[in-house]
Amino acid sequence: MPQAERLTQFEKALLGLRSLVMSGEFRASERLPEVKVAERLGISRTPLRQAMDRLVAEGLLERIGSGGCRVASFTIDDIMDAIEVRGVIEGTAARMAAERGADETLLAEADEILAGLDVALTGPQAVDFDAYVRLNEAFHDLLARLPGSAVIEREAKRVCNQPLASPSSFLQGQELIPDFQTSLIRAQHQHRELIAAIRAREGARAEALAREHARLARQNFGYVINTVPSLAPRVPGLSLVTAD
Repeated sequence: MPQAERLTQFEKALLGLRSLVMSGEFRASERLPEVKVAERLGISRTPLRQAMDRLVAEGLLERIGSGGCRVASFTIDDIMDAIEVRGVIEGTAARMAAERGADETLLAEADEILAGLDVALTGPQAVDFDAYVRLNEAFHDLLARLPGSAVIEREAKRVCNQPLASPSSFLQGQELIPDFQTSLIRAQHQHRELIAAIRAREGARAEALAREHARLARQNFGYVINTVPSLAPRVPGLSLVTAD
């Protein structure tokens, strides 16, 4: 089989398997049925096992002593800690970008994303939710690239693969959270202040803004867990969170 086709099969397996796990198709701590999953995704077991290896590295799956994998489970504290770590990494990225001087091309890209987010928030009838999610992800991807550090970019991607640590984790279903639009407007204000601090070479301020921005996700997670547990099917990864 050509190398390009093998990569395509692996990517198909990885995307499909991650989606099944994050959607709650399998319960936390449940053994993953390889044959059933391979048939469902329309792939062979070789790329599936490669995808399982990747998700073990990401922390979504765990190895079982008798062979195979089971779906990982996470405590509330695990998720809170993962979001905190994301804030630390993004804060470090923002500080380094400010201190080193970010590439003007990337800053211009940030301006375009921010303008798009403004439009998504100020529609004639309601927030353009799909556009906001897409552009919010683009903003955080760009933030990780601003320092020009492969290490920071890699670690930012790693932590964002943790369940519920992604910047967009709580945008799904967030319309049921009180003051939903106010929360998005506040987040957009922080986006703009963050880029302004990087431009002004204000490293400490940029870092503090990025860490404060991540705390919005912690607040939303706390609200969903304690107040609206019925959101679990609508928030990818929430079904993996256990009470213990």
